[in-house]
Amino acid sequence: MTGHDDARTASRVPDPTAGFWLAKAASTAFGEAASDFSIHVMPPVLAVLLGFVLFSGALTWQLTRRRHVPGVYWLTVAMVGVFGTMAADVVHVVIGLPYAVTTVVYALALGVVFLLWSRIEGSVSVHEVRTTRRELFYWAAVVATFALGTAAGDLAAVGLGLGYVPSIVLFAVLILVPALGFRFLRWNGTLSFWAAYVLTRPLGASIADALGKPTTEGGVGVGSGWVALGCAILMVIVVATMRRSRNGSDLETGARTVQSRPV
Repeated sequence: MTGHDDARTASRVPDPTAGFWLAKAASTAFGEAASDFSIHVMPPVLAVLLGFVLFSGALTWQLTRRRHVPGVYWLTVAMVGVFGTMAADVVHVVIGLPYAVTTVVYALALGVVFLLWSRIEGSVSVHEVRTTRRELFYWAAVVATFALGTAAGDLAAVGLGLGYVPSIVLFAVLILVPALGFRFLRWNGTLSFWAAYVLTRPLGASIADALGKPTTEGGVGVGSGWVALGCAILMVIVVATMRRSRNGSDLETGARTVQSRPV
């Protein structure tokens, strides 16, 4: 595909608007809660296999759309959240790697994805995802960010013993760094976007754990199933609102917290 043809092709992924970040945060909390719920209501191996099947099916559906379809895109993100959480937990629980090690491993994996993406395609900007190859790099990065965010969140809450509520505060503060840096200090938009994208994962997961975990484990005790249901409903509402406002209403023209630009 030539550069001219590529420029005329519609983007296959959404711009990072205010609604995007709200849906992303809900998807991370949903992934954490749904993963916890599934491994308690069915054998863990079956839960992981089912998560992989649903993730693969959603990703295949997304890749065959060849354009941005909000419902399909966010279903895929939600399934990445569920399976990514399971995969990260399996590495820790089954293999026994410490959270600090898995955090470093996933950070390196994400770095490799970005390096290959940048060298082959020339940009890791979400505004340039207009071909199947670029979209494959995009989803590889998304999966790696979910795994990294899961490991980092567990490292803070459990490995370092901070607990869920202090972890929420920690990651809420950290996510403001790229947001404010982009907004007021002219930080690189692409780097700011991906930094915020990684940090939404441990933030959402910490919120889900704080609400869903039993009081004996430092949570409120609402239950992971109810938290997953609530987050799913929130995602549906946000995505439906974004669909109605695609032509320029509040969510599309509101504050863009960390919008990426081509590098």
